[in-house]
Amino acid sequence: MTAVHPILLAKRYGPGILVAGAVALAGWLIAHYTGWPGIVIALVIGMALNPVAARPQLQPGYVLAVKKVLRIAIALLGVRIALGDVAALGLPTAALVISTMALTLLTGVLVARLLGASAAFGALAGGATAVCGASAALAISTVLPQDSRRDTDAAFVVLAVNALSTIAMIVYPLIGHALGYPDHVNGVMLGATIHDVAQVVGAGYGVSPEAGDTTTIVKLFRVFLLLPVVLVIGLAFASAGGDAARAKAPVPVFAIMFVVFATVNSLGLIPDVLRTVLLGLSQAGLFLAIAALGLQTSLLAMLRLGWRPMAIVLASTLVLLGAVIIGLQVIGMTTI
Repeated sequence: MTAVHPILLAKRYGPGILVAGAVALAGWLIAHYTGWPGIVIALVIGMALNPVAARPQLQPGYVLAVKKVLRIAIALLGVRIALGDVAALGLPTAALVISTMALTLLTGVLVARLLGASAAFGALAGGATAVCGASAALAISTVLPQDSRRDTDAAFVVLAVNALSTIAMIVYPLIGHALGYPDHVNGVMLGATIHDVAQVVGAGYGVSPEAGDTTTIVKLFRVFLLLPVVLVIGLAFASAGGDAARAKAPVPVFAIMFVVFATVNSLGLIPDVLRTVLLGLSQAGLFLAIAALGLQTSLLAMLRLGWRPMAIVLASTLVLLGAVIIGLQVIGMTTI
């Protein structure tokens, strides 16, 4: 395979990366001098600039930041996590995540039927909400019955969950604060409820490093559950023309590397100087990715979403949020 010349790569991705980098730097500087959450500021600045910055020649750079740079940044976060931190979440937290994901998936199907939409669309919306947003929507669509609306429905759900995730990134930390959650518990709530990985990490580290670490661990646990969810949905719709044998779920390499880094860190094999460098790169990557996400987010596009499909995604989102909040109370985590 012929290698792509570095100049061509720079021409393709450079403009978008530079614009996103400028927004990320602005967010970091404002945070540095005000103490406000820099990642959220970068997101808001990016969204405000979307009408003038959403140009075709900039899109490849934005996509590279959100899809590739973000995953590298998340993997590098493993150097600040010890396996003991993962184990400390305990079986109750794992049970809470699994049970609320199942409830969210069922909610999507039930609300879809109540509003006259197909059960397949409900599974698509509920599954994307329950697991990991856009990636889950695309994976789930591969096992649903083939019809003329399948690709359109998948595209809609991708846009809807991204819109709601962006709103949640700003609103959910405020909910956790209003409920009096300590940072650790707030991190569990954010990791268990927000759809897309980018917004989850942004929300967590917008609260505090402790909340961000916990958020990342919980969210990656949901990501690891994508394949089982896709297989279950495929089996459920097999009689309606779906095909569980075609189940496709992307291998979460970044999540696996996060575990690898956390394992190496737990063994004490990462020198302090190297850890500082890697964490600095991770933070820069997170800021860049969130800024690019904001630059890609159109408020007008959010307003154009149809009310009935949007209501299904919204209902699934609210049920997931409510179920996690109630579940945290039931398992007694809110008293920690």
